[in-house]
Amino acid sequence: MALETDFENAVKASSSISERPSNEDLLKIYSLYKQATEGDCTGDAPGGFDFKAAAKYNAWKSLTGTSTESAMSQYIDLITRLKSV
Repeated sequence: MALETDFENAVKASSSISERPSNEDLLKIYSLYKQATEGDCTGDAPGGFDFKAAAKYNAWKSLTGTSTESAMSQYIDLITRLKSV
């Protein structure tokens, strides 16, 4: 239960990061959150010229097989690092 509480606190804290994270960090935040809350990415990749959606899809897809607990821990670590910058 402590991991879930820490994860929820990190999600809340993510909105108060002082500096805007890099695009790479934003994709990591997104993909770890999705993996932690929904599990492995399913569905088809976005088509056309929606490069932002494709980047988000690919980032999440790259975490296939990562456990919920691992994704939560990585998310917490990332938010903690970004908050201390």
